[in-house]
Amino acid sequence: MHDLRGLREQPAAFDRALARRGLAPVAERLVALDAERRRLQTQQQEAQAERNSVSRDIGRIKAQGGDAGAAMARVQVLKEQMARIDAELPPLALEIDSLLAGLPNIPADDAPDGVDENENVEVRRVGAPANLAFDPREHDVLGAALGMDFARAARMSGARFVILKAGLARLARALGQFMLDVHVSEHGYVEVASPYLVREQALFGVGQLPKFADDLFRTNDDHWLIPTSEVTLTNMVAGEIVDEEDLPLRFAALTPCFRLEAGAAGKDTRGMIRQHQFDKVELVSVTTPESSDAEQERLVGCAETILSRLGLSYRVVSLCTGDLGFSARRTYDLEVWLPGQGRYREISSCSTCGDFQARRMDARCRPRGAKASTRFVHTLNGSGVAVGRALVAVLETYQQADGSILIPDVLQGRMGGLERLVPDAA
Repeated sequence: MHDLRGLREQPAAFDRALARRGLAPVAERLVALDAERRRLQTQQQEAQAERNSVSRDIGRIKAQGGDAGAAMARVQVLKEQMARIDAELPPLALEIDSLLAGLPNIPADDAPDGVDENENVEVRRVGAPANLAFDPREHDVLGAALGMDFARAARMSGARFVILKAGLARLARALGQFMLDVHVSEHGYVEVASPYLVREQALFGVGQLPKFADDLFRTNDDHWLIPTSEVTLTNMVAGEIVDEEDLPLRFAALTPCFRLEAGAAGKDTRGMIRQHQFDKVELVSVTTPESSDAEQERLVGCAETILSRLGLSYRVVSLCTGDLGFSARRTYDLEVWLPGQGRYREISSCSTCGDFQARRMDARCRPRGAKASTRFVHTLNGSGVAVGRALVAVLETYQQADGSILIPDVLQGRMGGLERLVPDAA
């Protein structure tokens, strides 16, 4: 959500910022609607004050035996005026709120300008892509002989679901637990077990609603399945005032995520890259405005640690304004190299949202020693990382000519000492 006062003070700057996202100007309309609302509110206050004054006059006139008819008529006029204003204000407020709720966050000044993902800017590469001595296979081909079953999953659930069995299931579990343990034990995140079902307000708070309703699973009792635990972790401070001395708050969760992928028709229909259900370790930070940029760099570093320890080659990409998520001011994607596909694919997005989500959730902080003064917190989120895509990267990176998969050293202890997955052992 945006600060309407700031928009009034700098409407041209607001429109320029939206234009960087490819959006049409909207400040003039919002300012006009807000001016009309404030005009009506002033009229209402003036009418109420006059009504109170005239009502007191009526009592005095009657006490003196005079005729209060004119004063009583004036009260009736004022009452009707106030009723009319009362009827006009709610739809006006709804229009303003609806407009504001549908507008994405303002890009950071240093976010690169661009129309789409083709204009994202590579920041750095880490590790050389695996140079295999044979033609590498994609993960779904490798997985077919290792316990990756799309056919049975489709019979029970439809497309974009998968069953993992035996060693693959254990490897996926080991990946998730490894990630979560690193972030909790080494990076200082607090592990959280949170709901998978939330109400509409929680999704609105992080910017998933109303814009992305078509990409979310909804139950028949007005609950929604989380598309990411960013929703629940960030909403832990919704409606609260946090002491600044307690910031930053850092939360981590390993949860299933549920997405309709309504806008991905025809994309990644094979394999595990784009599923309706997948596991992900999510990292969320709540901090002060002064610390949010440094916190984003820290967040990226935490996610990079996972990829580095798994021995995966990756690159860091700064998303251009045309590819930024709805709530993000600045986003760095981590893209892992997949030898089977011969390309980098996203495995983590690390975003700073500024106070955009905090305004929607009314999440504030109070400076040390201040009794009444509060300000909005800044929120950040990032994948630390997506378990399914990490599994894909491990399969394609550590594949052998015979179709077996070497287990990365950091995972072998969680695999009972197993060093290799062997085809047809599922």
